[in-house]
Amino acid sequence: METKSIQPLIRKTHRAAVELRRASDRQIKSALQSLAKSLEDDSAGLMRANAKDLLRQDPDNPRNDRLLLNEKRIKAIAQSIRKVSRLPDPSGRLLDSRTLANGLKVEKRAVPLGVVGAIYESRPNVTFDIAALCLRSRNACLLKGSQEAADTNREALVLIKKALKASGINPDCVTLLPPEREVVQELFTATRWVDVIIPRGSEGLIRYVRANSLVPVIETGAGVCHVYVEKEADLDKAVDIVVNAKVSRPSVCNSMDTLLVDKAIAPKLLKLLREPFGRFGVEVFADKEAAGLLAGYPHLQRAKAEDYAREWLDLKCAVKVVKDIDEALEHIDTYSTKHSEAIVSRNKQHCERFLAEVDAAAVYANASTRFTDGEELGLGAEIGISTQKLHARGPFALEKLVTEKWIIRGTGQIRG
Repeated sequence: METKSIQPLIRKTHRAAVELRRASDRQIKSALQSLAKSLEDDSAGLMRANAKDLLRQDPDNPRNDRLLLNEKRIKAIAQSIRKVSRLPDPSGRLLDSRTLANGLKVEKRAVPLGVVGAIYESRPNVTFDIAALCLRSRNACLLKGSQEAADTNREALVLIKKALKASGINPDCVTLLPPEREVVQELFTATRWVDVIIPRGSEGLIRYVRANSLVPVIETGAGVCHVYVEKEADLDKAVDIVVNAKVSRPSVCNSMDTLLVDKAIAPKLLKLLREPFGRFGVEVFADKEAAGLLAGYPHLQRAKAEDYAREWLDLKCAVKVVKDIDEALEHIDTYSTKHSEAIVSRNKQHCERFLAEVDAAAVYANASTRFTDGEELGLGAEIGISTQKLHARGPFALEKLVTEKWIIRGTGQIRG
């Protein structure tokens, strides 16, 4: 069966983006607040749709946690949307102003990107996050979710469009594209109508979008995240941080993938980690030295070289014993995807060196990598965590959904 062209949807969204720039701030806030309220008052339809999506999945797949919506998570989405509604509109801000000698009045203002295309995998909360952030910054959006979350995303769009219509905003400014993979090829070539594409998901998805899209791409990268426990660490705090970074939500990009342990404290730390790791069933892929120290641990495997480059997204992690901070930094430089990296130490000099030298979007001293999140860092919500260096890095939130426009007002000046 031939896939239907999505060009009409793309063009309608492009036209709606122009209208959205004329909407009042009150209309946009009203739409977001209405959406949050409908999520809390009418979540039954969304949960039924989500249940249909879950029924199609392998029940043993740990990534189902990404797909699952429940009352607690829906309430959290609603709260996040309300926070976004209260944030100042980043578009229209005056960035610079001057009057030239010839009388020209020059301004530089922040303006919306225009039409944002988002390609993401099976996390339905992303549908709401991107729609809310794009609306607050006056960007239209094209949402390409996965087949796994197709029913949930369709029901989400019903709620979003209802809120837009009730606030007098053209509902075409948020468009859900068909879940079939084939449609992305047409999106990749829509350079006239789409201003930027943001992939959010696995490293494979991001690499594919980057290699094939003619539309500019902002990466929200996969995370191969490390926690390095240095020899002067407070071991009780280290255990809490390591366990939290691995088990609090293992299927997300800011969870720990590799634990680096200083040789001097490896016997003590790994002994302390046996019980909590065992309680949560964490499978450990250890190097030779760590494997010897963990002998008898029921979920122990010997690490292969490729295991240090894995984003596990599961209750699994690699463990490597290093001789000092130099070896830890070298390992991170080799395997990091520049997402989130952490050191645990009471040595302030080593902490500051780590924070200065590690090349990543977020670096931590004595805290869990799980805080790399727009809402946790006070930004309301995020489209993803950008691991590139142009335009945006770290939580790609409201403030980054704008570009610049130069506005020049004259009285008939001509250039000589």
